[in-house]
Amino acid sequence: MPDRRRQRYGDIDYDWEYRVNTTAAAVSWRTRLLGLLHSAYQPVEPELFRKMMAELDIDFSQFNFVDIGSGKGRALLLAAEYPFQRIIGVELLPELHRVAEENVRRINVRRGGRIETRCEDATEFEFPAVPLVVYLFHPLPEAGFHRLMDKLRSSLQEHPRPVRLTYVNPIFEGLVGRSGLHKVAGSHQYALFRE
Repeated sequence: MPDRRRQRYGDIDYDWEYRVNTTAAAVSWRTRLLGLLHSAYQPVEPELFRKMMAELDIDFSQFNFVDIGSGKGRALLLAAEYPFQRIIGVELLPELHRVAEENVRRINVRRGGRIETRCEDATEFEFPAVPLVVYLFHPLPEAGFHRLMDKLRSSLQEHPRPVRLTYVNPIFEGLVGRSGLHKVAGSHQYALFRE
């Protein structure tokens, strides 16, 4: 049954269609345990991602896309459907990063080679000084989220520019104000912010 399959394997339809591995089904127990300490891996539903992108109402070709906590890279692959100048994924866990690299390799040639993945601590990431769409799927515990928002605020103060932030499962929505962004749209599933 489809509901039972989704419960066990996650949203596997996207993976079958594009021949990639982005569900939580094949994540090791070690990585699952580390995810509990940081944020459990869960890929975004394609429909939700596309809905959020439609609500941004921007010229995508003028922006870079940054996924903080990019996991296996599903949001990166979905972002490649849009004409972003550059697409960057930042993931802390090496296992998820390696899978994302393989997924990106499979699709990057068809998408103009605009996707890059980085295995690093998101709280140390230097935001590019260009217009940005920052994508979050509740990637960090509270202390890390504070540091990330402080880092984004400092970047915006040093280099004022258009920034849109999309936050799925916005548990720390109230902390986004630390970055200087304000909420412009959302639902119980997500929140959208801008400068």
